[in-house]
Parts: sequence; structure tokens; C-alpha cells
Amino acid sequence: MVDTTESLKMAFRTLTSNRLRSALTMLGIIIGNASVIAMVGVGDGAQRFVAHEIENLGPNTLFIRPGNKDLRRLRSTLPKTLVLKDAEAIAAQVDSVRATAPIFNDRDVIVYRNRSINTSIVGTTASFPIVNNFNMDQGTFFTELNVQRSQRVVVLGSTIAQQLFDQQSPLGQKLRIKQVSFRVIGVLEEKGSSLGYGNYDDAVLVPLTVMSRRLVGETSPFGVEVSNIVVSVQDEQSIEAAQFQITNLLRLRHRIQGEDDFSVSTQKDLLDFTNRITSALTTMLAAISSISLLVGGIGVMNIMLVSVKERTQEIGLRKAIGASEEDILIQFMIEAFLLAAAGGLIGVAIGVSGLLLIGVFTPFQPQISGMAVVAAVGVSGSIGLVFGVLPAQQAAKLDPIVALRSA
Repeated sequence: MVDTTESLKMAFRTLTSNRLRSALTMLGIIIGNASVIAMVGVGDGAQRFVAHEIENLGPNTLFIRPGNKDLRRLRSTLPKTLVLKDAEAIAAQVDSVRATAPIFNDRDVIVYRNRSINTSIVGTTASFPIVNNFNMDQGTFFTELNVQRSQRVVVLGSTIAQQLFDQQSPLGQKLRIKQVSFRVIGVLEEKGSSLGYGNYDDAVLVPLTVMSRRLVGETSPFGVEVSNIVVSVQDEQSIEAAQFQITNLLRLRHRIQGEDDFSVSTQKDLLDFTNRITSALTTMLAAISSISLLVGGIGVMNIMLVSVKERTQEIGLRKAIGASEEDILIQFMIEAFLLAAAGGLIGVAIGVSGLLLIGVFTPFQPQISGMAVVAAVGVSGSIGLVFGVLPAQQAAKLDPIVALRSA
């Protein structure tokens, strides 16, 4: 009859009497568990961060970009088919649309006195803050009249305003972009990055007509080119209808017979796409970090085999005084299990601590998955049992007389 309690005591005494070797044996298991917990937690945190950023783009939002999905995957240079008139037509002819914000992105140096910054230049219209859910920190946003008259006014992101003007009020100040002078009329409230559309805190916004006529020139044969159009829909129930109507309207305007030269996506499409990417990355990272668990299991087997060689006399003596093969097998299996399970628990503690630190020092809020914790500890214990079988069997089959003679 196997005395499990006695086997546990003996296994514990054996492991604690060789603390350094036990710690080094557990190291692979510890690293593997900590990595798995951290990667799964960071992946969950990334998904929640992405979802939050997409929601920040504004409720009930559609995104129109030049080039269909296949073309966007295959080519880095997209057709210059979206223009300001498209955005105006959508706002005027699609009843469920609340507002549209055409956007043209460029990058250049802005200069104020002896300070210069290379940053993003965004050409847009007066609807931009409504569609993208932005508030003003100082001053006002430019009006539709500013856009129609191509007036040289500029609205600064919060970061740019701080870098150029420090504590001084930027309102009314003059700055230059490509030797063209602009008057600052407002500063956007700090918001952070908008997924897929850049960080407007680190950008300057000018009327789209000024962007086209004074800064980049006529880049499209169809009118004032835009990089994308953001559309705000009246309510969630109207999103599918708006997407269908906008697609048909643009096909008519662009005289399309075959494949579309644009793509219309919803917040849900964007969220599903990013979730697929983050889930795939999380799975890949967790799989890579799980290799450490395999390495740790091999380490457990290696040390247990060495332990069998070192304890030949002990095994022979125990078998000589009546211990069965089953007793020896159980003892070595318990030792392997304790090493792996202890390494798993320590690894989980380190992984959870790492996630808490990531939550403090980064914008991610990692999710500590209870299932991942249970799975990691369970897998660790299983690895100990699996990789402990060979050494345990080898110890159990030792002939007591041979063992005593070879000691």
C-alpha cells in the first residue's frame, strides 16, 4: 500500500535539501508560465484598448477610403478617386447622414519664430469636430465660411501648441507652413490617438481648400483630393442603410461598372478586423512563450534523471527494506510534480505582477484571465508528471542488490 503522505514528506525534504538545484530546475517553468500569463493578459488589454480607441472615433461612424479592400492589400499607392465633392454629395443626399468630415493628410515643417516642428498637416472642413467627437480647449474651430473662402487659419493639436508656445496663448499668433502664413484660431482638447487616423494631438488642422490650393496643389483630376471621409450617421439603426446608400451614390458619381474604387466600413468592421489581428498575435505570442514550458519540462526530466543516478544507494536501501516499485515510482513522480507546480505558481505570480506594472505605466489595461491562470498551473503540473515518468520508472526498476553494490 502506497503511503502518499509519507511520499509527499520525503519528496519535500529531498527538494528543500537541494534548494539551488530545485530553483534552477523550476526556472524554465517559471519563465514559461510568466510569459504565457503576460502575453495573454497583454493581448486582452490590447483588444480592449483598440475597442476604446475605435469608440473614441465617434458613435455611429462610417469610414470611406480610396481603393477597394483587395487593392488596398496589394498596392501601397491608392487611386486618387475620393474628393471633397463626394463628401458634400453624401451629406446632402443621404438622409441618415448627420455630417461628413473629408480629410487629407500630409506631413511638413511648421515654423513659429525660431522654432520648427515636422508634424502632420490635416486638411479638413468645419464638420471635423462634430464627426470625430472633438472639443476645443481654446478658441474656436474654423467655419464653413473659412473653408469656402480658403482663409489661412489653423487649429493646433494640444501637443503642438505646447511645443510651439509653452505657456503663452497661441490664439492670434502667426506661424508658417511651406512659407505660407497662418493665423492660429484654436487649440483642440487633448484626446490621444485615433486608431487608423493618427494622433491629432500632434497635428495641425487647416481648411481643406487651403490645403489643396496653397500647400499640396491639385493632386487629383477629379477635384480636391481627400485621403478619407469620416461619416457620422444619425443613429445605430441607420448604419447599414447609410452604408448601402453611400456605396450606391459613390458608384454613380464615379461611374463604376465593375469593382468599386473605394471601400466603406463601419466601426464594427474595423473592430472585427483589429480583434482578429490582436487575437492572432496573442495566440502566436502565447504559443512562442509556451516553448519555455516545454524547455522547463525537459529540465525537470534531466534533473530527475541526475537525481536517480545520485540516489542509487537510497533507492537500493529503500527497496531492500521493503519499498515496492510503486512506492519509488510515486515518490519520484511527486517530486517532479512539486517542482513543476511550484514553478507554475511562482511564474503566475510574476506574470500577474508584470501585468499590474504594465497597467500602471502604459495605456493598456491588461486583463488577468482566471482561465489562463488555472490552465497555466494545470499545464505546469501535467508537464511535471509527463516528464517525470521516465526518471521515476528508471528509479522504480533498479535492482536493489545492484543499486547497493554500485553505491
